Amino acid sequence: MILRNTIAGQLVVLLLIYGRHTLLSSAKTVTSEQMSLALPEPRAYLPDAQNLDFVYHDHEELTRFLRATSARYPNLTALYSIGKSIQGRDLWVMVVSSSPYEHMVGKPDVKYVGNIHGNEPVGREMLLHLIQYFVSSYNTDQYVKWLLDNTRIHILPTMNPDGYAVSKEGTCDGGQGRYNARGFDLNRNFPDYFKQNNKRGQPETDAVKDWISKIQFVLSGSLHGGALVASYPYDNTPNSRLLKGICRSSALCAMFQTYSAAPSLTPDDDVFKHLSLVYARNHAKMSRGVACKSATPAFENGITNGAAWYPLTGGMQDFNYVWYGCMEITLEISCCKFPPAYELKKYWEDNQLSLIKFLAEAHRGVQGFVFDPAGMPIERASIKIKGRDVGFQTTKYGEFWRILLPGYYKAEVFAEGYAPREVEFVIVEQHPTLLNVTLQASKRIEGVGAGGPSYYRPMQPIPPHYRPGIPPYAAAASTDNGIFSTISNGLNSLYSNIFG
Repeated sequence: MILRNTIAGQLVVLLLIYGRHTLLSSAKTVTSEQMSLALPEPRAYLPDAQNLDFVYHDHEELTRFLRATSARYPNLTALYSIGKSIQGRDLWVMVVSSSPYEHMVGKPDVKYVGNIHGNEPVGREMLLHLIQYFVSSYNTDQYVKWLLDNTRIHILPTMNPDGYAVSKEGTCDGGQGRYNARGFDLNRNFPDYFKQNNKRGQPETDAVKDWISKIQFVLSGSLHGGALVASYPYDNTPNSRLLKGICRSSALCAMFQTYSAAPSLTPDDDVFKHLSLVYARNHAKMSRGVACKSATPAFENGITNGAAWYPLTGGMQDFNYVWYGCMEITLEISCCKFPPAYELKKYWEDNQLSLIKFLAEAHRGVQGFVFDPAGMPIERASIKIKGRDVGFQTTKYGEFWRILLPGYYKAEVFAEGYAPREVEFVIVEQHPTLLNVTLQASKRIEGVGAGGPSYYRPMQPIPPHYRPGIPPYAAAASTDNGIFSTISNGLNSLYSNIFG
């Protein structure tokens, strides 16, 4: 029993369970799908008004709540700061899990990020209530217990506390409080795949980039306001593509092309649509696709491709996916950006089930380990699902996870010093596939090179992380400047202030 309480012990236990070789699993693993069938739905939640009521909380109140919760539930929560805002406010993250203080081998890390735009605080309050719901329900709600026993959930309630501090309750539109204290839109401040982002990095975005570089998150949701829709990558698109049959090279034409409804699809489009539908269909209203206002768009089934709605450069969800293989979607959960506090209870009722069921999707698809011939884990092995050119890497314990829908797949596995390997596997609906891969050391070729014996390596260097090849027109798009670029950026800002 002592062995299970150490990281090394956890790894040994999992090795005994999973074995060291490739496994196409039909094991009777308890999974999210089975739990959905075997367990009752998560129960309704009424907050203890002495700890957390349906009101907006300023940063000091938010901090007190998180610290008090961590002290009251030390076996389920861990509180840490990933950095500070421009004005020195902590960017608090609360881990909620039955193993909150350290990564448990075989248990995926997932996250929620709220309030990236300071004047969109409904998500901030929903995440506080989600924390309270988890800790108060762990011993009485079977679904919550299963989720916390099998997942490490990281919750960042506010990424932009400075913006929130100058926002005004009851303001449904506009940009006051949207930006950080230096006037930067944090959801336009990340590196971008399609277009070079020259905006100066901000402390808040730098903190988040550092955070997700250290923890290999499998799944993520970013909570916004101003619309009612689940939006999925890509958010950006090469904006220099020509409108067929209409124009050739006019910058004005390219500007209007940017705002046409042109989806920009990822190699994992099927998975992103599924994840978005999980949230929308478990939401009380989202899947109806009703427009917030008569002049705003309606979304079929309550989901949309980000670029098809409106393209943006420097978004957080594209960065998560392309740079780290984390599947993040954007959740617009309120038509009004900063609705009056008396509406918060209704927003919680609308979103409670969605917030929980979405996280359970981390247990769909394939998961396993990459080992060397001695059965030791290989850290930072690169894995790519064939036909899906955005890859991911193993943890320091050799673990990996990938959300996939049912079907037949091939995984390409690479690691420095090892021969690459291709492995076939099957994903079924009922449970995740457990796939363990053993890589063999590269073949030795005697007497080659000035230094004597050398080792075989692939013709091309192994990339640290797979990314799809950048289209040639993306580079051209990144050089757009002048008056038309200024007008285009202005339209983007106006659209963002209206919708989210």
